Amino acid sequence: MEIRRDDTVVVLSGKDKGKKGKVLKAFPKEGKVIVAGVNVASRHRKPRNQQEEGGIIKMETPIYTCKVQVVCPKCGKATRVAHTAKDGKNVRVCKKCGAEL
Repeated sequence: MEIRRDDTVVVLSGKDKGKKGKVLKAFPKEGKVIVAGVNVASRHRKPRNQQEEGGIIKMETPIYTCKVQVVCPKCGKATRVAHTAKDGKNVRVCKKCGAEL
């Protein structure tokens, strides 16, 4: 999976199409990521004790990685990810400008 935590991504399809956000968590086995401010759902929470508040809580839910694309920090465009060897290490690079991601 080319998308990792702390990457900036743009949503390609769905109700949040065109939104940009930072990846908060990645689930490689499931092929999903949680993006800040994208795919927000309302959850009803019951208070567990006297001090805790209940109510409706907004939280981000996972979205498939095929619906998001990495945004290059250098050129600022949504791009595919290439893998190249640099100084004996494999690094991710932008397909459009060649900058390291």
